[in-house]
Amino acid sequence: MADITDIKSIVYTEKTLAMQESGVVVVQTSPRMTKSGLKEVFREYFGVVPLRINSLNQSGKTKRFRGVTGKQKDFKKFYVLLPEGASIESLAV
Repeated sequence: MADITDIKSIVYTEKTLAMQESGVVVVQTSPRMTKSGLKEVFREYFGVVPLRINSLNQSGKTKRFRGVTGKQKDFKKFYVLLPEGASIESLAV
């Protein structure tokens, strides 16, 4: 069962802020989150039923720090289309 703690962050970039104007919210979650789980979280915690959800698995980047190679964590990104006129106050910038 999905929980609000599976949502790591809301992505705020120049591109995603432009998408928010048209009702699309970009959410970064843990890799185990599913579309139906995210829909349930939005319905339960935010009171909004998304119209469409697109997902993207993002592999962590390989980075070098002081000569040691390491890997950042993998994560999943969701593009959530909200109904027209619906907004989430806690997500506003």
